[in-house]
Amino acid sequence: MTTATPAREATAAGEAAAPAGSLRRYGRWWPAAALAALLAAPYSSLPLPGLLDGPIGSAGNLQLLALCLVFGALATGYDLLLGRTGLLSFGHALYFAAGSYATELIMVEAGLPFAVAAVLGLLCGIALAAALGSVALRVGGIAFSMVTLAFAQAGSILVERDPGGVTGGEEGRAIPADKLPASLVGIGNTADLYWIALAYLVLTLAVVHWAVNSPTGRVWEGIKENERRVEVLGLRPYGFKLIAFVLAGALAAVGGVVHLLLTGGATPQTTTSDFTLSLLVMVVLGGSGSRWGPLIGGVLYTWADHRLGDLAGSGTVSGLPSFLRVPLSQPLFLLGALFVATVVALPGGLTRLPARLRRR
Repeated sequence: MTTATPAREATAAGEAAAPAGSLRRYGRWWPAAALAALLAAPYSSLPLPGLLDGPIGSAGNLQLLALCLVFGALATGYDLLLGRTGLLSFGHALYFAAGSYATELIMVEAGLPFAVAAVLGLLCGIALAAALGSVALRVGGIAFSMVTLAFAQAGSILVERDPGGVTGGEEGRAIPADKLPASLVGIGNTADLYWIALAYLVLTLAVVHWAVNSPTGRVWEGIKENERRVEVLGLRPYGFKLIAFVLAGALAAVGGVVHLLLTGGATPQTTTSDFTLSLLVMVVLGGSGSRWGPLIGGVLYTWADHRLGDLAGSGTVSGLPSFLRVPLSQPLFLLGALFVATVVALPGGLTRLPARLRRR
């Protein structure tokens, strides 16, 4: 009896572990399934009541989904600084705006094709990130954050002042339709823009995954945990931090080019430090330092920003008493409440939720 009991317990444990192992194996395939679903979205007529208005494949919903993908990718690139290297930058919006404004200016003023202008816009974003990063990284901690904030404020003021009429001031700069390829103009080609946004997301995820798992990525992890120890090992943290800064800036510049296509122009709102604060909220909301957290946070924040704006202006809210109508009519109030509730309930972000459920 004493011999049979351990055997039965081992058998039961093995039977319980087998489904868990199968679930883990199947779980590895969910990114491929999600990618397949995203690729098929433009062909879908399936409605998602409460989440989207009308079928998934409609032009308006594809536009919203494309913006969600762009900002999910942008937050993933920003997490190279915050979650992987421990650098809190308040000026990341500058490189996103640099890609957008530089591409538009080169295409319109110089008359170059979109593809050439996009490459030059990317190079402008990389050059700006290298120049500002080489200065900001001379200091660390809160001083680094303040320097990046100063750069962001200077860039935002410069764009709003519209020196020489090159930035368009508060109205931004729109792209003339005849300057773009025909396949990227018009509501009928929204699916093409959506696929470009999806390609940007896949590119960002691949680059970040490769960089984090490279030898340089392991040094980033060491810098985040203890920068002095990295110095003791004979490595120079400044160079590794500059690589992370420039790589994140390059990914942001590509995002600016994609955003330029989606919105049809460059807007001054993308140059402000508030824009970078939104990225910070996205990363914290999803889970800083995780593989999928920034992406989830960026998608959820962008979706909520648009949907809660519609809710704030709806007749349902306007019919409420004033003590409810006034706060609920402010989308930022709703977003802030959602963020606070998520941080309090899930301190590690949304990606920590499965682990918390398993522990319970």
